[in-house]
Amino acid sequence: MSRCAWKTSEAQEAYALKTRRRFGQHFLHDPGVLQRIIEAIAPARGDAVVEIGPGEGALTRPLLERLDHLTVIEIDRDLAAKLAREHSSASLSVIVADVLDSDFSVFPVGVRIVGNLPYNISTPILFHLARYAGRVRDMHFMLQKEVVARMVAAHSTPDYGRLSVMLQTRYAMKKLFNVAAGAFRPPPKVESAVVRLVPLNEKLQCDEALFEKIVREAFSARRKTLRNALPLKPGDYEALGIDPGLRPENLSPADYVRIARHSR
Repeated sequence: MSRCAWKTSEAQEAYALKTRRRFGQHFLHDPGVLQRIIEAIAPARGDAVVEIGPGEGALTRPLLERLDHLTVIEIDRDLAAKLAREHSSASLSVIVADVLDSDFSVFPVGVRIVGNLPYNISTPILFHLARYAGRVRDMHFMLQKEVVARMVAAHSTPDYGRLSVMLQTRYAMKKLFNVAAGAFRPPPKVESAVVRLVPLNEKLQCDEALFEKIVREAFSARRKTLRNALPLKPGDYEALGIDPGLRPENLSPADYVRIARHSR
């Protein structure tokens, strides 16, 4: 290799690494982990499936083996173009977009969503997808282990917070298994976990915008008591049977729904 060619290759590699850091990319490559994810999803031929952040296609390829058609959403134009070249458009639709700007109402009711979510924006993605919970059959995600712990945490535990409440009022969730950092390239500095989310049959029985406002306000001052973190009208806590001396983390998701219904 000439010195000039070596410099070009080195520059391209540096650019690729820079791009991956910007998008928070860590590519899953462990075949055993991939097999466990596929078994958890259990895709069937006619399923409508959307994969978020397919990256180099490690999960995309085994999904395509089991599906008639797959849609992927990828923000990295180079990776999206590579996937489009490798697979027929009859079996794979590639959408080049930021998932946070994506409208999931365009997909069929009963869509299944999967992916290894970028850890730096995983919480905003989960909040974004929660808007479409009524259209989704299920979701399977690889996430930072600590984020999964917050998602499934019970109230009055250290991991319980805004994310717990917002998701537990919309989904039944289950942590499936942990994934070590060595399963990725480059390895992240955290451990990961795979989680399943299945939308609840019953819709949120309150004004959603008000509910979100109440939960956000409460957990923005989670160390304060409710009377200070979430001041209601005089007598409201008594009418609800909630002790205002408790902290926001002590209330269940159902308690927050009751507060939102009472406050409308």
